[in-house]
Amino acid sequence: MKAVDILLVEDNPGDVRLTQEALNEGRISNTLHVASDGFEAMDFLNKKGKFKDASTPDLVLLDLNLPKMNGFEVLEKIKSDEHLKLIPVIVLTTSQAEHDIITSYSMHVNCFVSKPVEYDSFMNVVKCIEDFWFTIVKLPSRV
Repeated sequence: MKAVDILLVEDNPGDVRLTQEALNEGRISNTLHVASDGFEAMDFLNKKGKFKDASTPDLVLLDLNLPKMNGFEVLEKIKSDEHLKLIPVIVLTTSQAEHDIITSYSMHVNCFVSKPVEYDSFMNVVKCIEDFWFTIVKLPSRV
């Protein structure tokens, strides 16, 4: 099986590290790219500036609470772009607010996951995401 490309849009270095750790322990070979704010995520997805040679990710893990451009704005741009809208987007955030869940799904997020605060639970959630999205789900081929 070929390595999968994942774009993690996350500004918290601790959560980036934990996500990397969980994915490294997983069964799926992957390349994790990290964008620390919404503008950087969109540059990566649109292959602009320092990301001109970036690969198109198979999956986006998106935090809602981002500097410069929040997760809802990023989600809106992804899902309204003809070239990006087929990329599955998982909101992975500390929020458990019903408003955030409803808004995310109304904007066509593929999945909403609240980040657990405990280490083992966080690791398990990331591994479950990896297993589900890359073992069970059939994703569209990269463009």
